[in-house]
Amino acid sequence: MGFFDEWKKRNESRIKETKFTLNLFRHSFLSMLGLVLILLMILTALFAPFIATEHPNYVTLINPQGKRVTEQRWEIHFDEKLEPPSSEHLFGTNDYGYDIFSMIVYGSRLSIKIALMVVVTALIIGVVLGALAGYFGGWMDELVMRVTDIFFSIPGLILAMAFTAALGRSIEHVMYAMIIVWWPVYTRIIRAQVLKTREETYVEAARSLGTTDLKIIFKHILPNSFAPLFVQVTMDMGAVVLTAAGLSFIGLGASPGTAEWGLMISSGRAYIFQAWWYVFFPGMAIVLFVLGFNLLGDGLRDVLDPKLRR
Repeated sequence: MGFFDEWKKRNESRIKETKFTLNLFRHSFLSMLGLVLILLMILTALFAPFIATEHPNYVTLINPQGKRVTEQRWEIHFDEKLEPPSSEHLFGTNDYGYDIFSMIVYGSRLSIKIALMVVVTALIIGVVLGALAGYFGGWMDELVMRVTDIFFSIPGLILAMAFTAALGRSIEHVMYAMIIVWWPVYTRIIRAQVLKTREETYVEAARSLGTTDLKIIFKHILPNSFAPLFVQVTMDMGAVVLTAAGLSFIGLGASPGTAEWGLMISSGRAYIFQAWWYVFFPGMAIVLFVLGFNLLGDGLRDVLDPKLRR
């Protein structure tokens, strides 16, 4: 018997459960719709230079903090400003003559970057702190939970606005602010899962064999505690982009001229009755991005929760 056959025999029940879960997900229309929307966004970001009809120039500047930063600079065409959608400009142009379709395409790159950086970093922080607090308990659990209580006592958007305003206007500072806001959510979720899982028989068996605490946490407990996090992460991907767009809309996010959807809507609100396309298409990009991840999250919740899929 080969290695693969032996592994397959040992994990036969797990393989059957995985196939059943994938089959349930595949037959959920809304879940598949969300997955398609997300894949379209990812493909748009990956192939932006081939999809966009105009392209920005990237220039290196010195920001007020003295750091070298690279920013987008679109070529200004005042003779083409506020043109309606046409074959030449699919989504029309803005008040500087920028092609809105191209800006939305490049904006998908920025949105995905923000979502991934914020969620992944906050997830790592939350998982480590939540696992340690839930497993060891005592003063460590008390300290971590009281800190998370402080963060939960303040609305997330208000807290992100305060941090961004203190750090200064830039996309990087927006990401730092949202990481600070988002990690307590994952800490609470993973702590609850660890508290439930640490009393299982297989954990007690590993402990009786002299397995170290860290090995028990990261090899035995965490792999069996991630299911609720999958749902939360997919929901948060859309929420992060929506929050970043909101911060840019009120002038705390991307710098002027950046292909960021919230900033585009903010710039176009003065022309909403004169050029509806200026705010409509960036707004639809945000809606589709958030909708895709929300539908995917709902689908994962339905197939991963045994109570909901009976």
